[in-house]
Amino acid sequence: MRNKLIQEIELEQMKKKLIPKIKTGDTVIVQVKVIEGSIERLQAFEGIVIGKRNRGLNSSFIVRKINNGKGIERTFKTYSTSIFSIKINRKGDVRKSKLYYLRNRKGKTARIKEKIKK
Repeated sequence: MRNKLIQEIELEQMKKKLIPKIKTGDTVIVQVKVIEGSIERLQAFEGIVIGKRNRGLNSSFIVRKINNGKGIERTFKTYSTSIFSIKINRKGDVRKSKLYYLRNRKGKTARIKEKIKK
């Protein structure tokens, strides 16, 4: 009984936020709400989705970007209230569900082909 109640509440929370269908390999821009003192602003984080975790309300995805030659990864909760918007910049053409091998790559070898619609 308790489990069913929890599922109903989670479904309600998931319906409140519309999220685009992001996949591994996509380049996305995630707008995150940042609070500094009394000021609230939006901060963009653009990078490649290297992994997704589908667990209902606890779903998350990892975005990786290269900044000044250093790799930066950030994990976002999919249904978090701190995420303002998610925009897909380009679709990636990949065959794996986790792209952790990109951590060891630099330059041209770290690129992902774009999926071209026919």
